[in-house]
Amino acid sequence: MTLRYAVGIPNVGIFGDVHAITDLAVSAERHGWDGVYLWDHVLYHEPDWPVASSVVAASAIAARTTRLRIILAVALPRRQAQDVARDTAAIDSLSGRRLTILAVLGSMDREFSDFGLDPGLRARGQALDERLARLTGLWAQWRVPRVPIWCGGRWPHTAGLRRAARYDGAMPTFDDQRARNAPPGQFAAAASVVQRNRLMPGMPDIALEGSTAAATAAEQVEPYLATGFTWWIEALGWWRGGLDAAAARIADSPPARPAELEGTAS
Repeated sequence: MTLRYAVGIPNVGIFGDVHAITDLAVSAERHGWDGVYLWDHVLYHEPDWPVASSVVAASAIAARTTRLRIILAVALPRRQAQDVARDTAAIDSLSGRRLTILAVLGSMDREFSDFGLDPGLRARGQALDERLARLTGLWAQWRVPRVPIWCGGRWPHTAGLRRAARYDGAMPTFDDQRARNAPPGQFAAAASVVQRNRLMPGMPDIALEGSTAAATAAEQVEPYLATGFTWWIEALGWWRGGLDAAAARIADSPPARPAELEGTAS
């Protein structure tokens, strides 16, 4: 199974500009990265920070790249399934079938309560399941190709990871993930929840977001190899510096690929 590498780009603050996001993604393709992961926010904790449309950014990236996989986070509980179905089908077509959706609950209560939506986690979980079913149903009804769906899940909670087992992949998240990479044992436990509860044929994609230094990136990724994960997401953001720092890490290229994972399709 081939391990792939993506860059993770916020859509808020100094990264909250479609031109900046797109330029970073284009650079990522040029420097050998396999994908780009985009956040989904309409607000952020700092009220004066700009917030870019991740859907517009994904469309621009689709038009300006040729092989980069676009991993688009979508907080489905606060979105209309029919709009998401139409937008994602269009982006997938524009990109030549290079889109993956990461369906998440949403991390900010205000993105629900400020717009008259129930911020409760139970309500959001129910809405996520309903919209996922509606989303896949609409693609089938409209006879458009089904876009791969990953689901998020906050370890040690397992509901999101068990949901992911019904779809194409998972991206577990962990406490203090920006301050330190997830402990390999915790990530292995999270990945095993997805793998044990798998209902679809084939192995799921499992992504891990973390940070590496270019000189030691391969060594930093190595402890996770036994978990069966398929994507490393290099988390870029203001906590690692500005746009210039993100551009520099992208230009340093992804880690060397582990020889033992090469030669087979994911």
